Amino acid sequence: MLFSKQLRNFAPYLGVLNMVRPEDIIQVKAFARQDGAFLSLLWIASFACIVYAFGSSMGNLLMMATPFFVGWRLIKFREYALDGVISFRRGFAYSVYTFFYASLIFMLAQYLYFKFLDHGNFITMIQAAVNTLTPIYQQGGMNIQEIKDTVETMRTLGPMQWAFTFMMQNMFIGMVVSIFIALICVKRAQNKK
Repeated sequence: MLFSKQLRNFAPYLGVLNMVRPEDIIQVKAFARQDGAFLSLLWIASFACIVYAFGSSMGNLLMMATPFFVGWRLIKFREYALDGVISFRRGFAYSVYTFFYASLIFMLAQYLYFKFLDHGNFITMIQAAVNTLTPIYQQGGMNIQEIKDTVETMRTLGPMQWAFTFMMQNMFIGMVVSIFIALICVKRAQNKK
């Protein structure tokens, strides 16, 4: 009993008890679905820039804007729906769900691209990048044959395997980045005296 009282006193600082109601979870998911769709559009634009404008750095810039975009959308969610207050837990859940929904939509877009539009262009682009970077890899002491074997293995992947690989990568990176986004965007209620 003493422990539960101490936990209740300490829990608001951890954000532990702030999101236990089903309504809160439904709200987070609804906003995350909407913002996940927006994030997937950013990723699709980034992917299109990388594939169709290989020499351009615009695709990489758009991809690197991802954490800033999710942080901005989390702040909008916090200000619009939560009166400017959000716990770490709710911010983390929102970010993870946003990355999850964006990854699903992006996987579908990539599947369609690899199935109907690619015709081997993506692996050719990877092969060209490996050929360009081969001298750097050799200076670093890397085994060039292993890299070439990896590229050859990648050639055997089908459209669903490519899309699934990117989806898992996006979800993992999104989960890690979500920790930092939630930490930065946490805002506690001000105590009024």
